[in-house]
Amino acid sequence: MSTDFPARELRIGTRTSPMALAQTAHVTHLLHQLDPELRTVTVPVRTEADLWHGELSGIGGKDLFVKALDARLQSGDIDLALHCLKDVPGDVPLRAGLVVAAHLERADVRDVLVVPEHSAVRHLDELPPGARIGTASVRRRAQLLRTRPDLRIVPVRGAVGTRLDLLDGKHTGPVDPTEPADSTEPVHPTGLDALILASAGLARLGLSHRARQVFEVEELLPAVGAGVLSLECRRDDSAVAALLEQLNHEPTLTEATAERVMLQGLRGHCNSPIAGYCVTGPGGRLSLRGMVFSPDGAAFAQVHLCSDAPHDPAALGAHAATELLSQGARSLIDTGIPL
Repeated sequence: MSTDFPARELRIGTRTSPMALAQTAHVTHLLHQLDPELRTVTVPVRTEADLWHGELSGIGGKDLFVKALDARLQSGDIDLALHCLKDVPGDVPLRAGLVVAAHLERADVRDVLVVPEHSAVRHLDELPPGARIGTASVRRRAQLLRTRPDLRIVPVRGAVGTRLDLLDGKHTGPVDPTEPADSTEPVHPTGLDALILASAGLARLGLSHRARQVFEVEELLPAVGAGVLSLECRRDDSAVAALLEQLNHEPTLTEATAERVMLQGLRGHCNSPIAGYCVTGPGGRLSLRGMVFSPDGAAFAQVHLCSDAPHDPAALGAHAATELLSQGARSLIDTGIPL
C-alpha cells in the first residue's frame, strides 16, 4: 500500500532507552507497511529526567519525559513523537499546536511477576514473608499490599534490562546516571526477591519468558492507558496527521478516552495511586473499572460502570470520576506519598 505522503523525510522523536527504541522500531515498521517508500529517521532525545537519579517528583514529575519530546515537536526538530499513554499525566493539558493523531491497537495491559532467573518461585503466594518486591508504581504498591501486607516494596528505576540485572544479582552498584530510565524512582541495591513489570514491555524487548505469574486485571488493575502507544504531531502538519490517522485503532481510542477523562476528572498525576481499565463488550458497550488507593492499599475507592451510550466514552469517564470523588478519592490522592 502506498500513501500520498509528500516526498520528505519523517523524523520520529524518541527517548533513548531500549524500550523506547523498540517501540519506535514497531511504529516505523507499521509506517513502512503503509508506505514502503516512506523515508524515516529516528531522532534520539535525551531528557533531564533521563539523567536524574532521584525521585522525579523532585524535578517536575514524569511529565518531563513528555515535555522534552513535545518541545522538539513544537520547534519543528521532529515530525512525530511517541508516548506511552500511561506515562502522560492527567493533570497537564495537551501542549499548544500539538495533536494526538493516533492511538495504536492496545497491547497486553497485565502486570507480571518476575523472579531471579534461577528461582523456583512461580507465584506471588510462594514468596516468603517480608519478601522484597521491586516496583516504582504506587498503583502496584497499593494493590500488592492489599493482598500481601507483609511485603517490603522497594522503589526501583532504570531500564528494564538493568532492573533484571539487579534482580539476578548481576548489578551491584547504582545505575550510571546517563542510562535512560523507564520508570520514576531511584534504583536501589540488589537483594530483591521479585519485580513487578508490564507484560507489554517485556514482550517489546523479547523478554516474555522472564514472566512467571501473569496477574489478571481483577488481581492488579492496570494503569490508565496501559499498553497504548499514542502518536503526536503538529496540528498544522496535515500530511503527517493524515498519515498517522491510518494507524489509529478506533476501539483503543474509545477505551483510552474513557480512562483518560476519568483520570483528568481526578486530577491524577505521576504519583497518584490510580488504576483504570475500559473494555469494549458486545454491541460496543463499554465497561470501565476505576480504583484509587491509599499508599498501603488499606483504604480505597472503586467503581465499575457500563455505558448505555457506547459512543460517548468521555461521559462514562466523567461519571466514573464523579463516583470515585464521592467516595473520598480526592483525599486518597492528596494524602498519597511517592515511594
